[in-house]
Amino acid sequence: MSKIGNKIIIVPENVTIDYDDKLHLVKISGPRGELEVGMKSKITFEISDNSIRINRKNEQKSTKSLHGLYRSLIANSIIGVTNGYSKTLEVIGIGYRVALENNKLILNVGFSHTVEINIPDGIEIKVEKNSILVSGIDKQLVGNFSANIRKVRPPEPYKGKGIRYSDEKIKLKPGKSLKADK
Repeated sequence: MSKIGNKIIIVPENVTIDYDDKLHLVKISGPRGELEVGMKSKITFEISDNSIRINRKNEQKSTKSLHGLYRSLIANSIIGVTNGYSKTLEVIGIGYRVALENNKLILNVGFSHTVEINIPDGIEIKVEKNSILVSGIDKQLVGNFSANIRKVRPPEPYKGKGIRYSDEKIKLKPGKSLKADK
């Protein structure tokens, strides 16, 4: 029994869902764009009025594990095409700067060179002072791109300098302590 897989997905009025039986592909389109979710043949899909129910054809362990996964993917896609997803990153450090040029994010974060990151399709970037707002309709793409930006210079544990998420808490280590003279 999958607790997540058995939940019914409520579909808003401005979202349309098309299911292709032959390709096992779910197309979800809404006001912000369109997403596709590829399904396995072991999972069935029922649309009724304004709700979706995900079922499985058999009780094998591999099928049970996919049940909740596909329900979450479809629910996340519906949220993405209606509201979208966003993550905020902060660049903290003296002399650390962020700039946006053409379709590239340029980071000056203490290296001898600047780091340029190409922005993929489906991602929008806004830069204000030393904060980066990554937004888009695909939850996985937004999270992955944000993690790649953070990976350039993760926050260090002594002063906290680096790139971090806005809601991330860094536990700082104490520095060197002087030994008492004997």
